[in-house]
Amino acid sequence: MITSPYQKYQQTQLQTAPPAQLLLMLYDGAIRFVRMGTSGIDEKNYEKANNYLCKAQAVINELIAALNHDYPVAKTLYQVYEYMIHQLIQSNLKKDKKPAIEVLDYLIELRDAWDTASKSPSSSAEQVK
Repeated sequence: MITSPYQKYQQTQLQTAPPAQLLLMLYDGAIRFVRMGTSGIDEKNYEKANNYLCKAQAVINELIAALNHDYPVAKTLYQVYEYMIHQLIQSNLKKDKKPAIEVLDYLIELRDAWDTASKSPSSSAEQVK
C-alpha cells in the first residue's frame, strides 16, 4: 500500500514515463544496486552485498524481459545480460567485487548508449511531420 507522497510520486512517474525513460530507469537501478553490492563487499557486510547484488540481477532479468526480439540486436543483448547475471552470481558467491565492477562498467556503457539513442532525431516524434 502506498502511503507517502514520495511513493505516490514514484508510482506516477513509472506509470507515465515513455519506454525509453523506463529503460534508463532500469539501468540506473541496476547501476545503483551493483555499486551498493560492491560497497557491501568492501565493508565485509555480506548480507548487504547479497541483497544488492540479487536486486541488480532482478533488474537485469527485467531488461531481458523487455527485449524486443523483432530486432537482431536483442539476441546479442540477451547474451550480454546473461553474462552479467553470471558475473554477479560469481561476485556474490566468492565475495569478490571484480566481476561486479566489470558488470558495472557494462551497465554504464549500455545506459549511456541507450540515453544517446533516445535523444537522437530519428527516435523523436518531432521528426515526423
